[in-house]
Amino acid sequence: MYRKDCIAMLLAGGQGTRLGDLTSNIAKPGVSFGGKYRIIDFSLSNCTNSGIDTVGILVQYRPGSLNQYLGNGAAWDLDPNDGGAQVLSPYATQKGGAWYEGTADAIYRNIEFIDTYDPNYVLILSGDHIYKMDYAKMLKAHKKNNADLTVSVIEVPWEEASRFGIMTLGENDTIVKFTEKPKNPDSNTASMGIYIFSWPVLRKALIEDHADPSSEKDFGKNIIPRLLGEGKKLYGYRFSGYWKDVGTIDSYYEAQMEILEKDAPFDIFERKMRVFSNSNFKLPGYIGRGVKTKDSLICNGCIINGDVTHSIMGTASEIGEGSEIKDSIILPSAVIGKNCTLVRTIVNEGVTVPDGTKAGSADGPITVIGR
Repeated sequence: MYRKDCIAMLLAGGQGTRLGDLTSNIAKPGVSFGGKYRIIDFSLSNCTNSGIDTVGILVQYRPGSLNQYLGNGAAWDLDPNDGGAQVLSPYATQKGGAWYEGTADAIYRNIEFIDTYDPNYVLILSGDHIYKMDYAKMLKAHKKNNADLTVSVIEVPWEEASRFGIMTLGENDTIVKFTEKPKNPDSNTASMGIYIFSWPVLRKALIEDHADPSSEKDFGKNIIPRLLGEGKKLYGYRFSGYWKDVGTIDSYYEAQMEILEKDAPFDIFERKMRVFSNSNFKLPGYIGRGVKTKDSLICNGCIINGDVTHSIMGTASEIGEGSEIKDSIILPSAVIGKNCTLVRTIVNEGVTVPDGTKAGSADGPITVIGR
């Protein structure tokens, strides 16, 4: 097997319970986003745009539909003969089988996969964030610092800092302290959950952590503090672009509404860092006579016979005659009946909304119509 300088391991097994019905039948990374994309598309596309052609995708919760969507990785140009995108599920051993116990355990149990490529560096990613990032620049900084671990960090509002793993950076952005979700943070520099490890250092740490019965097998709670305690060379890599954790209904809704803004903070149409998807329907969309559409994303395969304002219509979704959709997100293959009015509403994938349904309001909480 051809040796790789750097491979990526993408953690994509999250249940995403805070997204409620949206994750009832699919893992959080597989949830639709922006009409024709899924959340996992952003991390996979970043890998392609960064020249990383080998990605191990660690799935766990309800993996079926996500596995089908990923296929052989060709949609993201991740299908070379000597690497590509490979789905890695928990597997049984002579001692039995179980789900991954934590983020670090998930990587530990795939050491053999990583060893196959004998990489110098391993990039650890989460499959549930929305952002564009050139990992090659982060890897360059890691090499320049001769680091054992580099953590991508971003400044967050002080009032939100306790939700994150917080890094205290010293001279030249060395990491001098790390606290997982502190009640009283002394910094607002948050970990983005993006790590580059020198593989020999990570391999040793994973083996030692696995042997520790008191460990929670987690990068933030165990691996990073272990390396700090051993005096390893840990650095922060400052990221100043758009990055959002869409782990709640509010943040999921807000991130998509931001796409529709005139000066959107996140440009999904940018060609330089293109976002790839496996939702390339060949069927054309259809917009009926007299229908009004404004300030919206209408994806391929849609059949629109009602008015759509400031909304996102996912691939192959339908709207019946006399219906009005406003400030809403309609996920792929959903069917909205005739004479419906939906405002600030999310309709889950594949759901049929009966004729005459009225849901949501301009000043009320976000409404989710689920299965």
